[in-house]
Amino acid sequence: MYSVKEIFFSLQGEGAQSGRAAIFCRFTGCNLWSGREQDRASAVCDFCDTDFVGTDGQNGGKFSTAEELCKYLRSFWPLHSATPPYIIFTGGEPALQLDQDLVDTCHEFDFEIAIETNGTKPLPEGIDWICVSPKADAEIVIIRGDELKLVYPQPLATPEQFSALEFDHFYLQPMDGPDRKKVTQATIEYCMQHPQWKLSLQNHKVLGID
Repeated sequence: MYSVKEIFFSLQGEGAQSGRAAIFCRFTGCNLWSGREQDRASAVCDFCDTDFVGTDGQNGGKFSTAEELCKYLRSFWPLHSATPPYIIFTGGEPALQLDQDLVDTCHEFDFEIAIETNGTKPLPEGIDWICVSPKADAEIVIIRGDELKLVYPQPLATPEQFSALEFDHFYLQPMDGPDRKKVTQATIEYCMQHPQWKLSLQNHKVLGID
């Protein structure tokens, strides 16, 4: 059984795949925050701006098998496109639900699949694009992949802690909030002083798309 908060077709707005058309599948649940505001102050990740509670979001629901979910995901991709569907599993924490059966079934449907994970849970084999976004002092077990995208600044998760890990791309993303302009400038300055890191902006918010 897979519990999904929402599914939608849009453009990836962040990181190395920014601008790419994708189907987003947001699973419910996270291991670093319950998603309830009353628990935010005590959460490991206390700055999350995503609603991942329940299955009542856009096109959300419960899917009893991997095949059922994949058939539903396929319906969001343009029918005339010869490009294989690109699926981004996100959350919450998608590694709580993304299992080997779903990965294998996605590939049987000719999907290219990505995950955006906090890196604290093991992953099944065969994911085509792995993006890890560390949170606070949560220990990560995924120490290699395609992209490491760090929300900046985090006092308990500094870029220096992750710069030696085996990722192809390193991104800093300014933390959203009332000080966004100041934080963005600080992120730019860090990237300029440490060229290993690239700036990631939330372009979907700038453009006003999902």
